[in-house]
Amino acid sequence: MTEDLQSTERRVEDLVKKLALLKKEIKKVIVGQEEIIDQLLITFLAGGHGLLEGVPGLAKTLMIRTLSDAIDLNFRRIQFTPDLMPSDIIGTEVLEEDHTTGKRFFKFNKGPIFSNIILADEINRTSPKTQAALLEAMQEFEVTYAGVTYPLDRPFFILATQNPIEQAGTFPLPEAQLDRFLLFIKVSYPTLEEELSILSSTTGGKKEKVNSVMSGQDIIALQNFVREVHISQDLIALVGNMVRSTRPQESQNNFVKEWVRWGAGPRAGQAMILTAKARALIHGRYAVTNEDIQQVAYPVLRHRILMNFKAEAEGIASDRVTQHLLEHYTLKH
Repeated sequence: MTEDLQSTERRVEDLVKKLALLKKEIKKVIVGQEEIIDQLLITFLAGGHGLLEGVPGLAKTLMIRTLSDAIDLNFRRIQFTPDLMPSDIIGTEVLEEDHTTGKRFFKFNKGPIFSNIILADEINRTSPKTQAALLEAMQEFEVTYAGVTYPLDRPFFILATQNPIEQAGTFPLPEAQLDRFLLFIKVSYPTLEEELSILSSTTGGKKEKVNSVMSGQDIIALQNFVREVHISQDLIALVGNMVRSTRPQESQNNFVKEWVRWGAGPRAGQAMILTAKARALIHGRYAVTNEDIQQVAYPVLRHRILMNFKAEAEGIASDRVTQHLLEHYTLKH
């Protein structure tokens, strides 16, 4: 083994240990939600953005804020409201005057989008026009205003929360924007044991201090290492076939043909492979397994499969399609 390879392996091992410390810091504040925390870390390591959905009071915002406290990066929170404008997110030009020459000029004042970790809180409380202000930043990692393009600092993450769309005062996110989110994470109610622990730990006088245990450079290094994690050609073919089977126009699956209106695009396959690689690395492995595919399939496909009116009337959600396809593809391999 060459000295360079040994050095790289030691670097990866050190970073994986830091991930364990990061989870430990988050658990100082967040009780339970192991799977949700893992999915947030997978989002970070895969270099994407995450959308968390759950009813109010499930600590979605607290979870993201705690995560930002444990990483040495700039953090900004944007509270989405019905009257929020795109300029409130990306910034705006203001007229200024040079006191020496008397000349006036426009200066671009950067908005809160110019940070490393963005909490887009209750993103579906604002109009689609304002939601769309995030599209370029999420895909291109840059912002264009008045014909000038401004690059965003890396690493850059948008972690958005939303209330279930059945609730009053919400605007469903357009499909094009939903597809920009790497994972769609469902936050559910805690177990009885977890809820009792929450009640005990949050109603006393003690407040846990979250320490910063990782840097932005650590995250960037991990993102690079994630892409080096091995995945077999068989698993790549499995992912490709599963994603293609979500499309009723070309699927041979009768369940999909009956309930699905539109299936997932190629971005879903990319997301599934990248997030499976990230999950493998989090668990200290350097090769993707069948289990990794199974665990990331739901949050990857959840927002990329559009159910038809019949399915909506019957209460059949996209997770049922994913479950059906996993039983057909993944569990047999």
